[in-house]
This record gives sequence, C-alpha cells and structure tokens, in this order.
Amino acid sequence: MPGTANGSLDALFPADMAAKAEQLGVTKAHLPLRRLVPLGVLAGAFIALGANFSTVVTAGTGLDAGVSRALGGVVFALGLILVVVGGAELFTGNTLIVMAYASRRVTATALLRNWLIVYVSNFVGAAATAMLVVASGRLSAGDGAVGLRALRIAETKGAVGFGEAIASGVLANCLVCLAVWMTLSAHTLVDKVVVIVPPVAAFVAAGFEHSVANMYFFPVALFQRAWAPDRFWAATDTT
Repeated sequence: MPGTANGSLDALFPADMAAKAEQLGVTKAHLPLRRLVPLGVLAGAFIALGANFSTVVTAGTGLDAGVSRALGGVVFALGLILVVVGGAELFTGNTLIVMAYASRRVTATALLRNWLIVYVSNFVGAAATAMLVVASGRLSAGDGAVGLRALRIAETKGAVGFGEAIASGVLANCLVCLAVWMTLSAHTLVDKVVVIVPPVAAFVAAGFEHSVANMYFFPVALFQRAWAPDRFWAATDTT
C-alpha cells in the first residue's frame, strides 16, 4: 500500500496519519485512571527535564538572543521526545484527541475527562521535578548562573499580558501538535526524534508559551527564591 512501510514510501501519507491520530485519540480518551494519572505525571516530569536542560544550556552563554533561544529550543525538544518515545500523556499533545471527537468516535465527556486529568497530572510531575532540581543544588552551578537564568525566565514569562499569553500558548500548542502529528508518519525511533526537534525549537526560539513547560518554570523559580542557600545570592549579587 502506498505511503506505508511496505509501499513505495517509508512515511505514511496524511490520510493514513489522520486515521492513526483518530484511533490513538480513542485509545487515549478511554485510558483508565490508574494508567492516565501516572503517565500524566511522567509527561510533566519529562517536559520539566527538557525545560531544565534548556535553562542550563542558555545560562550565561553571551550569545545573540535569537541564537541562544534557538539552541535552547533544540535541547528543550528532549522533553517531547521522552513523552512520545516513553508513551506518556501530555496535555498539549492530547489536544489532538479532537480529531477523534470530530469523527464522533469520542464523546465530549471523555475528551474533557482526559484533558482535565492529564493537565493536573502534568502539573504534579513538573512541579515535583522543579522541587527536586532546586533540592539538588545544581542551580548554583556556574557561580549561580543557572539559577539566575531560571529566575529571569520566570520573571519574563510573568510579565506577559493575558491576551498575549493566550495567543502565544495557541501558537506553541500548534507547533507541539505538528510535532506529534509528524511522528505518526514515522516508523523508526530516529524518524520520530528528527521530526520532533524543528517544531519544538521553533516555538521556543519564538518565545511562545508552552503551558506544561510553565508548570516547571514558575515553580522552579519560586522554590529557588525560597530555598536557595546564601552562597547563591552572594555569587549572583541578587536578593
């Protein structure tokens, strides 16, 4: 069949991808609570690890802002790679369940149930990871440059207006969904990793707001401000 692994092309055609997305949406919408919650917590933790990676890489680089953010986006893609490869449940990616809803294979109740449970679970995983990162003391690395970068990221994000945040979140989610959508065409692990990186790097470089990433960025800054040792404040000359 054209467009499959046994046909003339290795990647699936869009129509096959859409059918696969619908079936995946049905499966996700009907996951039992005992699986949905831990998979949601894991997804939040995975995105937090990617966000932490991005924070470390962009701390004190001295590079042009655009170059630094693009580099941060490339490494931030680790989070979504872990989610897709590990089979975790991520709120932003699960918005694609609307395809199954549009084809009437999933009810509105099942759709909203999945989104609510996964959203809350993502927050638990991301916030818990933020707590562990601060407790590890690694934000004091580079004479406090990493921790200072974490504080500045949260400060910048906190200054975004409500309307801007909504528009920015929609744009980020579009790119996340495109990344997930393209993985549906992939047949190998390498294929999935390759197609995930560009859309993720694009939304991070553009400064768009990823809701689950922010579940890490804000808590990690709050925990760092509350628990950072005196040596961190002395090294960074901040209060």
